[in-house]
Amino acid sequence: MKFQDLSLHPSILKSVEQCGFETCTPIQESAIPLVLEGRDVAGLAQTGTGKTAAFVVPLLDRWIRSKENRTESDEKLNNRKYKDWKPREFILVLVPTRELADQVSEAVEKFKGDADVGCATVYGGTSYDKQIEAIKSGIDFIVGTPGRLIDLYKSHVLDFRQVRAVVFDEADRMFDMGFRDDMKFILRRLPTDRQFLVFSATLNFEVLNVAYSFGAEPIECNVSRDQAKAEHVKDEILHVGNRDKPLHLLSLFKREKPKQAIIFSNFKNSVEQLSYFLNDNGLPSVAISSLLNQNQRNRVIEKFKSDQSTNILVATDLAARGLDVEGVDVVVNYELPDDPENYIHRIGRTGRAGQEGKAYSLVGERDVEALMRIEEYLKHKLPVGWIDDTDLLTEFNAFPSYDVRNAHKKTSGDRRSAPDRGRRPPRNSSQQSPPRGSGTAPHRPRREAPSESAEGSSSARHRDRSLGRHGRSGSPQGKGDSATGNSSTSPRASAPRATASQPPRKTNGKAPQRGRRHPAKGQKSRPVGRRNPKTVGQKISGFIKGLFGR
Repeated sequence: MKFQDLSLHPSILKSVEQCGFETCTPIQESAIPLVLEGRDVAGLAQTGTGKTAAFVVPLLDRWIRSKENRTESDEKLNNRKYKDWKPREFILVLVPTRELADQVSEAVEKFKGDADVGCATVYGGTSYDKQIEAIKSGIDFIVGTPGRLIDLYKSHVLDFRQVRAVVFDEADRMFDMGFRDDMKFILRRLPTDRQFLVFSATLNFEVLNVAYSFGAEPIECNVSRDQAKAEHVKDEILHVGNRDKPLHLLSLFKREKPKQAIIFSNFKNSVEQLSYFLNDNGLPSVAISSLLNQNQRNRVIEKFKSDQSTNILVATDLAARGLDVEGVDVVVNYELPDDPENYIHRIGRTGRAGQEGKAYSLVGERDVEALMRIEEYLKHKLPVGWIDDTDLLTEFNAFPSYDVRNAHKKTSGDRRSAPDRGRRPPRNSSQQSPPRGSGTAPHRPRREAPSESAEGSSSARHRDRSLGRHGRSGSPQGKGDSATGNSSTSPRASAPRATASQPPRKTNGKAPQRGRRHPAKGQKSRPVGRRNPKTVGQKISGFIKGLFGR
């Protein structure tokens, strides 16, 4: 089927032909007529088969006819219009990642032609002000992630009751990323007569179950022909050790010499190391992961798409969904993904739009279990490849074993290079201890006597080592110096300070007990301030006596 046979709006048909599309792909041929009729659709197709155009083109056609509100001679064309379209109503497209939101927005701008269609992207990591300003100015298409959309709804900027059609692109990925509750939150607040569309390369029963539970009745368009991966992708695995992966990665690029390639890693910290390793060995590359903010991600994607000198992109599964880059002829899995569906989406970044592509996976001892899950999902064994000894490199720069993101930072903040805090500094020559066995004690500087102005405060902070904590029992200094008019209530402040003129107190060879009162003869000593705790009965008795008197 050709696009001319779909009776599309002239402006949309013109833009489609300008993009070089004449014949519909199987998913487009199956889904576009149903969407034009206003039916709910669940589209399942392989990667790179034009699923984005399968819902963008018909939704644009319906929106333009609703805005024009002209009466057509063909009754089928009149039925495409949304009934009673109001100025503030819009079409909502939900995506799992920011990069996919930008790609869908670009598709809307590309296929709208001369029509005055307002499209806004709404996702986190960017300013609220620009998004709020765009929405209040009047938007017809909103493409965004669930989290930011809910924030704007709670801020009374968006009204989900004005949605006429909702699209869940890569809905299974949104479930995997933890957006299940957010999707249900949005669906509960949508009108019951909205159009429901869901598209993905891998749809599970849980996604359809949520759609059915909220009143949707999608017609399933499954054109994958029981083959999950793309037909134009030739994939194979290379059995190598984990330590030999850097060598085989360089040797693989030496043999294939791709124009553009994507390397996928399971770990965001390894992405920067891989990019540094490739650049260090003469292969220009850029890295993208969740460690970058949105502006940095956009610059990396634009540089990879436009700059011909930078032909390698190192990424996590962040770029495995929906990233459409023309000319990617090689995809390398540095580690196999834990989820078999992610393997399908990774290798689907090549072999798009009918072009041929190659996908290689470096399988080490840590990837054996993931390989078993992938082969079980595909229902066949993956072909095994190899690299000849003549193609293996003999000299190359080693793989970095440190965090290259922090390599440019100063080492003064490193605890290992910082000076030892809390340790005694080394002594100078005048304070060196004499040699062991010399019989002379080391010289210790005598501490200066405190001044008279500081004597009162120092006596309140230090304890008397010779007379005890509170002075001698029975002395006038025991509980405050009342004879001199000093009304200090602190026992420490009333205790006299020991001086060199006072003779040391006789202790019969025993050291005085610090912090204890020295009782008179016939009295038992007990610790200061320590009393036996009162029982519950004693507490109650004391309360009654205090209340009624003794």
